[in-house]
Amino acid sequence: MATSANPQRSAALKINWVQIATSLGLKGQTVASLQAFKKRNEDVRRKVAILSETPQEVDFNHYRAILKNQAVVDEIEKAYTSFKPATYDLNKQLKTIEAFEAEAVKNAEATKGRVDVELQELEKTLKNIEEARPFEDLTVDDIARARPDIDTRTADMVSKGRWMPAGYKEKFGELSVL
Repeated sequence: MATSANPQRSAALKINWVQIATSLGLKGQTVASLQAFKKRNEDVRRKVAILSETPQEVDFNHYRAILKNQAVVDEIEKAYTSFKPATYDLNKQLKTIEAFEAEAVKNAEATKGRVDVELQELEKTLKNIEEARPFEDLTVDDIARARPDIDTRTADMVSKGRWMPAGYKEKFGELSVL
């Protein structure tokens, strides 16, 4: 079992957490989840290091030499030697981790999709800005092609007998002379 843990441990030490977030262009909830996972990973690694440094054996002879009540030491030694640690099935935790990874990948792909769509829209807008003619060179037909809703709204207003847009007089004043 020790040989199978070493490759995993060495692989975990080689993870460059900052590079993962920047190279994949992760943002928002995905980065927060990744940082939380990183923190849990570091906490567990720290606890394992502390526990591996602590002594594993209890020197009962030392306690027999110090304590007068040998029966207490014998009882504790008997309980210690008869103790069998519980074994855990790690498959459930591994499945949880795999589900977390799958959710993180799904969120990253969704984020990437939204970013790609936004980049395409921004590139299209930038192209329109670069190719746009100066305002002075625009004609009414150019504006009508760019915003067909203006023609529709104007035709609707004229059909209702309105010759001024709503709020025009309040904003620009009355231009007719009586």
